[in-house]
Amino acid sequence: MTLRPGTAFLADCPALLAMEIIASKWSMVTLFALTDGPLRHGELVELSGGISRKVLTQTLRRLQANGLVERYAYAEAPPRVEYGLTDLGRTLEEPIRMLTAWARENGEAVVTFREAAEAARTIEAGQATPVKALPVEESLNRL
Repeated sequence: MTLRPGTAFLADCPALLAMEIIASKWSMVTLFALTDGPLRHGELVELSGGISRKVLTQTLRRLQANGLVERYAYAEAPPRVEYGLTDLGRTLEEPIRMLTAWARENGEAVVTFREAAEAARTIEAGQATPVKALPVEESLNRL
């Protein structure tokens, strides 16, 4: 495939729209949490590890507005509300699994690169002396 200037992602490109929808870390986490079935708001907060109730509510509303999540309100006392994936939302299960697998396989390399880049910036600023980092396996063996 050959790309020409201005043809990779146009403003109205469906791929750009998809990336905009799922680019939020909380969107991905929320979609992943819902892959096993509908959950209540509090359950999503617990599963999501660190999301505030306010941010989760905003995320769920954005996902609902894009047709990926559905809100189920039950007429009970006390009221019960659950959130689940729509059929369109379920189409993202496999891509999310693939990204999760990629992160598990490559996450350590990304962290190592970030740490090396930060160390290089610190050295360039004259704030520290270089220190050679040990590979993770070797570091763990020393414990």
